[in-house]
Parts: sequence; structure tokens; C-alpha cells
Amino acid sequence: MTRAQAPAGAAFETAEYEARLARAREAMAAAKLDAVVLFAQESLYYLTGFDSGGYVFFQAAVLTTVPGDIVLLTRIPDRAQARATSIIPDVRVWLNAEDADPAGMLADILREKGLAGGRVGLELDTYGLTGRNHAAVTAAVDGLVGTTDASELLRRLRLIKSPAEIAYVREAAALADRALDAMLEAAVPGVPDSALASACLHEILLGGGDMPPAGPLVNSGERAPFGRGVGGPRRLEAQDQVVVEYAATRRRYNVCLEATIALGPPADWLSEMHEAVREALDAMIATARPGVPLGEIDVAHRRVLDARGFAKMRFAACGYSLGATYRPSWMDVPPMLYAGNPEPAAAGMVLFPHAILGDAASGRGCGVGRTILIGPDGAEVLSRHPIELLRA
Repeated sequence: MTRAQAPAGAAFETAEYEARLARAREAMAAAKLDAVVLFAQESLYYLTGFDSGGYVFFQAAVLTTVPGDIVLLTRIPDRAQARATSIIPDVRVWLNAEDADPAGMLADILREKGLAGGRVGLELDTYGLTGRNHAAVTAAVDGLVGTTDASELLRRLRLIKSPAEIAYVREAAALADRALDAMLEAAVPGVPDSALASACLHEILLGGGDMPPAGPLVNSGERAPFGRGVGGPRRLEAQDQVVVEYAATRRRYNVCLEATIALGPPADWLSEMHEAVREALDAMIATARPGVPLGEIDVAHRRVLDARGFAKMRFAACGYSLGATYRPSWMDVPPMLYAGNPEPAAAGMVLFPHAILGDAASGRGCGVGRTILIGPDGAEVLSRHPIELLRA
């Protein structure tokens, strides 16, 4: 098969994709797999550059152990994008109809590739494979191939970022800082807290970034303890607190930032809570270095907050890995940062440690978080903003 060249608008050079595909095939050989069926949009983007939202329907790619051999099965709206953004040489479509059978077409591709009787990995832990579609695939390949869960195969390869990926991460970090500047300027009494979300997205998109895969989260007043965003804006008061958490995205690579903003003189309880989360985040960043189990980052987080009397307000995990992801989440997990996680930190990992306190009964909440890049000697914080209680 002839070498596929990356389109002019692709995020990376052809050599970058070829190196990733080679590593993927090495991992397949180590796992004794004859092929992998890719359902995760993140995997398709990482390996080939294919950039699309078609994963919300039935969309899959068959990657075999033969160099250059990958087939994408998708719908007509995604065919042009596959050709324009990816190095996939063989794009096939299934048509919407009452008798549509994309799972059956996938089985036909497996037969065509001579995989009958072989061992095929399936990406199961992904938003790109619904329970119904999984049942259809299972029925279609029954007796044709043996299947196994291969959800971690590509995810583990994506965990360590290449220099080309890190360049996009740094661009996203610069956008995240500019977005926080804009949110601080927008945080004035009387405006809906959604004005901060608008300012955040405006700065990211105007600066050349992508629409983030989630958020931004802007929780003010009694919503500050919430760990997720909610619908309906709330107007900011003269004395108020706002917890913001968001991703700035460049070429699908996400950098997250969390901060607490005070309007008016901060209450004593807010100052106390923020000092605790600031100390906890500092301890977490100091712990994150190559070879240290990721669980130790959460141990440091718990040690500080528990000693300050906030054991019942903290979360059970304190962060996660980041990468190039699609809706509905900027979290690129696993791994999560929780006590007991044995996965060692390694140079090239991009992590988002955060320290959050929330008391739903009183409506008091506070949080801080920064994206870090693990380097040879420790963690680099990818933000110019100091870890402090911000004043609007």
C-alpha cells in the first residue's frame, strides 16, 4: 500500500503519524492481537489526524498489523472530513436506512482482511461505542473472530506526549491564562455569571483555539460547592465568590485551570479555605515527579486538607490526565489522581491536579487547579497566574 501523506491542514507531519501507528502495532503484537477496532474518536485523531464528531453515531476503524492498512467505516457527512484531515487511505460509508447494518458491514471488513478466526481488540471504554452498538457488533462478529477489551492500548500510548504535542499544549496554556484575565475583567456585581463563561470562550476562540470539549464551569454564590456546571445564570452580588474551572483547547489538546474569584472583601471562611487549597496544590505539584506513583499526589492533597480540618469537604480524587479529547469531557482518563494509584509519573505526562472544598449545606466552596507538565526533574506549572485568591 502506498504511503499516505498527511493533508496540508493536518495537525502533525506524516512522520509523526507513522511513528504513532508503528508504536500501536508494536503494542498490538505484544497483546497478541491481529487487529483493533477503534471506536474512540481520540484514538482516530491520535493515529491518523481524523477530526470529526461522527463518533456520536456508529463509526469505527479497523487497524490491522499490516503497515498502511486501516479502514474507516463512517457516514456520508464524515467522509469528506476523513479525507481532508486524516491519512486514512480507505474510507467507507454506511447509509441511513431502516435496514442499515453498520455492524454487519464491520464484520464484512474483518472477513475481507482475512481476520476470520483471529483475535481482535475492541475499544469498549469510550463514548464512541454505545451499549446498543456494542450489542450489535457482538452479534455480528459472533463465530467470526474472538474479541477482547483493548480500551487501554491506545490510551496508554497517548499518555506520554511528544514534543510536537507539547507545543500545542503550551499554546493552549497561553490561551488559558488569557481567558482567566478576561474572566476577571468580566466579574463585576450585577452581571450574570454566564458573562464570565462568555468572556472565557471569546478569548480562547479569538486567540486561535478550538471550542473546548466541555464547560466552562462558572459556579457563583451558593453554587460554588458544585463539582459540575448547572443551567441558568445567576447574577453576581457585591460580595460574592465564583469558582471557575475550564479548558482552553488548541488542536484538541486541553489545558485546564481552576481558580476562585472574590467580589468585595473576602469572608474569613473563604480566606481560610483558599489558604488550605493553595497549600494543598503546592504540595501536590512538589510531589509530581518522574517515578513517583500518581497516587502519592493525592496522598499529599489529603495530608494537607485533613490536617487543616477539611477532610469531610475534600474530594476523593484530586485530578487526572489531559490530552486531545472530544465532547463530552476534557478529562483524558484513566489515569485519575487518587490515593493508591500505582501508575508512575513519567516525563511527558500532562496532568491537572486540583484541590477543591465544598460544603453544600452552607453554600461555601473554593477550589484551585493548574495543569502541569512532568519533566525529567519534576513538574512545570503551565500558567503565569499565581495560585492565590483572585480579586475581581
